[in-house]
Amino acid sequence: MGNSGKLAIISAVVSAGLLVLLAITLDETVMYTFLGVLAIGYLACVAEVFTRRRYFMLVLGAISTILFIAFGIAFLRMWGLAFNQDENALGSAVSTKDSDIYFYLAALAGCSSLLILFVGAVWPSRRAKAAARPVARRPAPRPASRPSPAPARPAQRPAARPASGAVKRPVQRKPATPAKRPTSGSPAQRRPAPKR
Repeated sequence: MGNSGKLAIISAVVSAGLLVLLAITLDETVMYTFLGVLAIGYLACVAEVFTRRRYFMLVLGAISTILFIAFGIAFLRMWGLAFNQDENALGSAVSTKDSDIYFYLAALAGCSSLLILFVGAVWPSRRAKAAARPVARRPAPRPASRPSPAPARPAQRPAARPASGAVKRPVQRKPATPAKRPTSGSPAQRRPAPKR
């Protein structure tokens, strides 16, 4: 959940407290504060629903908002407060019998709009549920005849190699050949005759 969802939850809690306080005191300042917190929560819910791409909930919330505005204007029109240029419009209602139904319908549409958007913003997604569940795997059955594995031996270090420039190749020795006996007729073996 993003910051908009957290703000929507905080706004819902604060607006519930302000609604109780408004019912007790009937103060005008508390009423305006309550409406302001509701507006902040509404915008936070819309932002979170956009972020989570729940467009169906967004369409339902938009329809409920349109109905809230339409029934609210109808209620004000029945009392002569909407679309009336007369300065003395704050008088008695045009028809007191029919105006209450528009008020109740406007309140129902407004509450349903807030509820739909709040559920769309706060309800956890399926991906989050799937990520939260650990996958349970059954261990593979062991055959009874297989002996237990041998303990792991410590790893042996490979022999250190000399530097690449100092690589010595083994010297190949040739087998010794028997020495050849000089022949008497060869010129190298002839000795000069002694002088007399």
